[in-house]
Amino acid sequence: MSMTNYELYKVFYWAAKTGSLTKAAKSLYLTQPSVSYAVKQLEDRFKMKLFYRTAKGVALTEEGSVLFSYIEQSQVLITIAEEKMEALKNLTSGELRIGGSDSLFKHFMLSHLEAFHHEHPAIKLQLIHGTTPEIINYLKEGKIDLGVVRMPISDPQLEFREGIELQDCFVAGAHYSELNGVELSLEELMQYPLVLFSRNSRARMAINELVHGYGYELKPSIEVGSVDLLIEFARKGLGISYVTREFVSNELEDGSLFEIKLDVKLPPSQVGIMNMRNVPLSTVARKFVERFDKRNEA
Repeated sequence: MSMTNYELYKVFYWAAKTGSLTKAAKSLYLTQPSVSYAVKQLEDRFKMKLFYRTAKGVALTEEGSVLFSYIEQSQVLITIAEEKMEALKNLTSGELRIGGSDSLFKHFMLSHLEAFHHEHPAIKLQLIHGTTPEIINYLKEGKIDLGVVRMPISDPQLEFREGIELQDCFVAGAHYSELNGVELSLEELMQYPLVLFSRNSRARMAINELVHGYGYELKPSIEVGSVDLLIEFARKGLGISYVTREFVSNELEDGSLFEIKLDVKLPPSQVGIMNMRNVPLSTVARKFVERFDKRNEA
């Protein structure tokens, strides 16, 4: 019989714990001669006796007790590790780290997260906020498992799953009521104070590119870092905000905001989940992605 060091120590541990070579053999599903031989191998290796025989079985020598004090710690840690891995497999433990913006978490991911949390309440959810470039960096640095972003993004290191389609638009409040129902050109629009998202956001980059394609340059009067501020500033009459239509559906419905009509079409954008292409997902992240894919197919 040939045993690895770990197997020898495991036999030693159970023999010491049970005080019997027969009971150790039963616990490990081995024969008693195999257990006796494993103990002899360890004793030969250390050139000292680890057990002495008693009327009831075996007991540790002084040297054996020293070895057992260390082996016992390792066995406890191994048992904990095995239990932890089993918990991760069954999703009774673990953590899911997702990066994205406040607005995408609220308007796109909330239903997915709510359903996943209901199914797996023991899984800790950590939501990390940031702009699209920041989320990409977090993903590449291993700080998050998944990122929620607007597409398209061209990066061969990343893999994407499409979610929903969003439509951005310009909106205004009662202060600009004379514009309600009036079609404006881009040139006319830019005569008014504009409230835009921070320049590092994907939505801001997209509108910058679009306007630049028509030969203009956006010069906002106010730049903000949240959708809530875009909405509130428009409601207060501080300017015309560029925001995702789906995020202001309630305001458009109750009339506190109205959409500015333009003579150019603003293209829709896709929102999706991204992960590192060649890095295996954790069990938790993989389960979440599988659920996400199934809900989108339904």
